[in-house]
Amino acid sequence: MNVGAVIIGRNEGERLVRALAAARRDLSPIVYVDSGSTDGSVQAALAAGAVVVELDMSQPFTAARARNAGFAAFGDSPPEFVQFIDGDCEMVPGWTDTALAFLAANPKAAIAAGRVRERHPEASVYNRLCDAEWDTPVGEADAVGGIFMARSAAFAAVGGFDPTLIAGEEPELCRRLRGAGWTIWRLDAEMTLHDAAMTRFGQWWRRARRGGHAAAEGAALPGPVPDVIAQGQARRALIWGAAIPAVVVLAALFVSPWALLLLLVYPVQIARLARRGRGWEWAAFNTLGKFPEALGALRFYLGRLTRRRQGLIEYK
Repeated sequence: MNVGAVIIGRNEGERLVRALAAARRDLSPIVYVDSGSTDGSVQAALAAGAVVVELDMSQPFTAARARNAGFAAFGDSPPEFVQFIDGDCEMVPGWTDTALAFLAANPKAAIAAGRVRERHPEASVYNRLCDAEWDTPVGEADAVGGIFMARSAAFAAVGGFDPTLIAGEEPELCRRLRGAGWTIWRLDAEMTLHDAAMTRFGQWWRRARRGGHAAAEGAALPGPVPDVIAQGQARRALIWGAAIPAVVVLAALFVSPWALLLLLVYPVQIARLARRGRGWEWAAFNTLGKFPEALGALRFYLGRLTRRRQGLIEYK
């Protein structure tokens, strides 16, 4: 069995150097897809022995488009398995063997992913929130995130990622794979170290807004099976981040200022979530995050209504 790698990035600097070095331990060939870097990323990838694809940035950029371009660079005979990696991630030793053994033993499994951890969770509350976000249940899953090992035959059979999606491309791919009879798995194994490098509130806010956009778009897309995760996320964002504030403000303006007391539902929600075991920090930001998520969802619906393509939402 052979396994290649597709690494995507833009101006990742030392993070990309680490990603390439880690990939070279177990993976070959390696394709690096660059999206307009100005920091020497292309030269670093070439020096590491990677095949480099430089995207035409006159066309709208999406991570899905970059990953598809990387896979296409393998030509008509791609490796049997492909590890998709972001340029800010470093693959953990031993992951390749674990994933290959699982996929070989489970011929209906299209994707295997492991645990992603933040490299510097101590650097900021936003990095810690990312680390908690990566900690999802093991076993068969609906989706696993954009870093995973894929069976090339399954990936090619469904046409790869949808390049028009500015976010949420991996859950949409998994939905089509599951509709075609394949399975998606999260393994109980370390896979990558991720460097979110989020140190500012504005970065966290934009990332949450992108998540809301992705959820709304995922919920609206047709497919062989419904995206219940996206539907739930979009619904919660719109209720907590838009509907409740709107109702309270209208009630305060036209019924009684005492209606503002209804906003106490938010600290009650924080307390309820904190009791689930992840602590007050996670509960507070989970609740606050519904506001940027709602903005992202509403941005998607407005773009759909006006038939205007939405641009990429970046946080770094």
